[in-house]
Amino acid sequence: MSRFYPEAPRASVSVLCHRDGRALLVKRGRPPFKDHWSLPGGVIELGETLQEAAARELLEETGVTAAISEPVETFDSIQRDDDGRVVTHFILTVFCGPYLSGTAVAADDAAALDWVGLEDLDGLLTTPGTPDRIRRHLAIPSAKQPDL
Repeated sequence: MSRFYPEAPRASVSVLCHRDGRALLVKRGRPPFKDHWSLPGGVIELGETLQEAAARELLEETGVTAAISEPVETFDSIQRDDDGRVVTHFILTVFCGPYLSGTAVAADDAAALDWVGLEDLDGLLTTPGTPDRIRRHLAIPSAKQPDL
C-alpha cells in the first residue's frame, strides 16, 4: 500500500521512551513531517503485534529498548493536500515506557535524536500533538518512578 494518497489508513505505533524525566525524540529524516521532532515509531508489519512493532521501531530508529506494556493512546494522523485529498492517514497507537538498555543513536529514517525535557518542548518543531502527548503521558505516576 502506498504511503502517500493511500486507499486505506495505515496502522502504526509510536513509543514515548522516557529516562530521568526526559522523552526520547527523533528528528524525522523523510516525509511526512521531514525535519520535525517526533516520538520514534512506524508502520506495523504483517503478522506483528502492536507491542512487537513498537519494540522493533524503537530499536530500529534509536538503538534503545524500553519496557513496553499496554497502549496509552490511539489517534488518527491525517494530512490533506490543497484539494482536500488525503495525502497520508495513519492510525497511531502510542506506548509509554521507561528506557531499559542500549546507546541512543539515530538510525533508519531518523536524522537525529535527543532526550528532551518538558521545558524544551515549546521551542521544537514537532509533529502535531507531540508536546501535549509527552506532557500528558510523562505526568502518569508510572512515568515518574525512577527508571531502570
